[in-house]
Amino acid sequence: MSTMDKFRLDGHVAVITGGGRGIGRAIALGMAEAGADVVLAARRTEEIEAVAQEVIALGQRGLAITTDMMDMAQIENLAEQTVAQMGKLTIWVNNAGGADDRTLRNLIDVPEYQWDFQAGLNLKAVWAGAIAAAKRMEAGSSIINISSIEAFNPSIANGPYAAAKAGVHTLTKSLAKELAPKIRCNAIAPGPIPTEVLMEAMNLTDEMLPGVVQHLQIPMGRMGREEDIAPAAIYLASAAAEWVTGEVLTVSGGL
Repeated sequence: MSTMDKFRLDGHVAVITGGGRGIGRAIALGMAEAGADVVLAARRTEEIEAVAQEVIALGQRGLAITTDMMDMAQIENLAEQTVAQMGKLTIWVNNAGGADDRTLRNLIDVPEYQWDFQAGLNLKAVWAGAIAAAKRMEAGSSIINISSIEAFNPSIANGPYAAAKAGVHTLTKSLAKELAPKIRCNAIAPGPIPTEVLMEAMNLTDEMLPGVVQHLQIPMGRMGREEDIAPAAIYLASAAAEWVTGEVLTVSGGL
C-alpha cells in the first residue's frame, strides 16, 4: 500500500454523532470523499437526512438515524442499527456537544441543571458512544472524540464545557489503553470555529470575526473553518495513523 493509499477509507463504515451540521457535517462529507460509508446521528432528523443525501451524491452509502445522545438506549440503538443496516462499524466520531441554551455564564452562576446537561452531553455521551461502538467493532477500527482547545486553559464564562472537554482527553487516553491493540482511540481539539452555536453564544456577527482573530492573536490570521477538522479526522481514522492512539491532535491555527 502506498503512503497516499493509507489515507483512503474504502470499506469503512463511519458513525458521526452531531452529524447534521457544522463540524460533524464536514467530517461526514470528508470521510465519504475518502471512501467511507457514513451514518449520521442527531436529534434533528431533517438535517441528518439532508447530509445523508450529500453522502449518497458522493457515491457512498449514507444513512440517517435520529438519536438523542443523552439517552443510553438510543446510543445503543444507533450502534446496533449501524451494524444491522450497513454490515459493520469501523469508525465512530463522537462529535455531538455544546450547551442547550447557548448562554455563557461564570461558574458561580451556572444552574445545576446546566452543569448536569453539559457534563452529560460533552463527557458522558462520549463515554457511552465509545463503549457502544467498541462492543461491535472489528480489529483495526477507530474511535475519534471531538474535544476543544478550551480543555487546556481556564475558560471564563464557559467552565462546564471546558471541564467536560478536559475530561474527554483523559477518557480518550484511558480508552486507548484499554482497547488497544484492537481499537485505536484519539481526540481532536479544534480551535475557534464560527459555527452557529459559537456565533449565537458569543453574540457575534460575521463583521466582528476579524476583531476576534486580532483579540485572540491567532497566528494563522483567521478563524477556523469546519472543513479544517475533516482532514484530521480522516487521518486518525485511516491506516496512515495505525500506530497512533491515545493522542489529542490540536487543530487551532497555532493557538
